[in-house]
Amino acid sequence: MTQAELIAALPEGRLPPALMALHATDLVALFGLGLLLGALCCALVLPLLARPVPLRARLRAVRSLEPEARLLAIARILGRLPDELRAAAYGAAPPPGAEAIERIALKARRARR
Repeated sequence: MTQAELIAALPEGRLPPALMALHATDLVALFGLGLLLGALCCALVLPLLARPVPLRARLRAVRSLEPEARLLAIARILGRLPDELRAAAYGAAPPPGAEAIERIALKARRARR
């Protein structure tokens, strides 16, 4: 018994035989659904595959900020403000130079590990 005969033998109330066959529009819809599912899978996996930005690059990215804002950004990057920079952050001492701030931040990161 072929598939067409089997469908023809089904009682009334079932789907018509024309709906049981795949047409070009059905194939295009399935292809589009596959693309959407693939894009969703990529969007879910991409954060797991992305490389983290190195600490030095993040510290260099905040060089253009004002000294006070830069100290706050460094505290946000490191998770805490190094002890050597606390006086400058609160205005009790002048802020050190850009290279000194980066050196202190990197040293504090290594000491914390």
